[in-house]
Amino acid sequence: MFTDPLADYLTRIRNANSAGHRVVSIPASNVKKEITKILFDQGYILSYKFEDTPNNQGSIKIALKYDQATKEPVIKKIQRISTPGLRQYAGAQELPRILNGLGISIVSTSKGVMTGKQAQKENVGGELLCYVY
Repeated sequence: MFTDPLADYLTRIRNANSAGHRVVSIPASNVKKEITKILFDQGYILSYKFEDTPNNQGSIKIALKYDQATKEPVIKKIQRISTPGLRQYAGAQELPRILNGLGISIVSTSKGVMTGKQAQKENVGGELLCYVY
């Protein structure tokens, strides 16, 4: 049993990226589905598919994206910020810019999981889940 499912999700993506895998399968949850949609919308992954499993939890199959010329992964770094032992929160005006706007922060707000830019636009703060660049 995992004590931090989100850290497990990010670690699986990080490990598959560094190993050069094309597809990674991850146990599903609602937050993981939302983060996967954000990664797809922002262009960090090629595609994703939600599948049902016999234990009713489901799984997410993520097709990772690589640069065609250099074969380098598009996700250079994916880092967990808020942990179960130390939660990190930020108001709408204190949300950080990642790599001067080239990366994204993913925030869990009262209006759902969204990027830091969307949260600033909607003027809501929340828990900083991770940084991706």
